[in-house]
Amino acid sequence: MGNRAESQDLIELGNRIRDRRQEIRLSQEKVAERAGISANTVSRIEGGQSAMSIEIFIKMVQILDVDANELLGNARPVTEEDGKCKKMFFRIRHLKRSEQTVVLQTMEALVDGLRQCR
Repeated sequence: MGNRAESQDLIELGNRIRDRRQEIRLSQEKVAERAGISANTVSRIEGGQSAMSIEIFIKMVQILDVDANELLGNARPVTEEDGKCKKMFFRIRHLKRSEQTVVLQTMEALVDGLRQCR
């Protein structure tokens, strides 16, 4: 029974990896290239037919730009507010460093001001 549960975990992990890869429109070949593994290995990981090393898992997290807990299936449900925050974070991350500083200082002041109003 242990092997069956383990293989089901691999299948679910593979499904989450494939879903995320497709969501961000990366091919298996592109993921393989970035991870330093073969496209066949990516296919086997996504199919739950092959486990991966911790090093490859870390690379997958980075390549897929996803939280490790989300890939492992441990993430809490995403709310609409989470989605809005994630989109805003993405926008801020693509600003110049000096612009990021201004935005973050402004956000800190707003949050501090809101806490004082409580």
